[in-house]
Amino acid sequence: MDMIWEYAKAFLVGGALCALGQVLIDLTRLTPARILTCYVVAGVILGGLGLYQPLVDWAGAGASVPLLGFGNAIAAGMRDAVAEKGLLGVFTGGFTAAAGGVCAAILFGYLAALLGKPKEKK
Repeated sequence: MDMIWEYAKAFLVGGALCALGQVLIDLTRLTPARILTCYVVAGVILGGLGLYQPLVDWAGAGASVPLLGFGNAIAAGMRDAVAEKGLLGVFTGGFTAAAGGVCAAILFGYLAALLGKPKEKK
């Protein structure tokens, strides 16, 4: 029963974040690209202030997978790198923390492009 509750929390939090993005698209003049950028920046700010990690601990993948979670990972990487390397960590920590996710996105995007059959839009 505990596993079902974990899935439910992840679904509800992830769904709420997605629903908020849809509301922003529908009710504002913000483009999807700007909303995505705002989500990442909000994740960095909330992660830097230590406010996002409790949500990740509670909701799991529902909070760590969306773009807010990506921003939180960047902030956590910077925080760890600053503690280890000093001021240089501000410039390297975010890249180190996000490298795995970015590499996977590039690899799977490339594989999808190789295996997919693109068609022209008409």
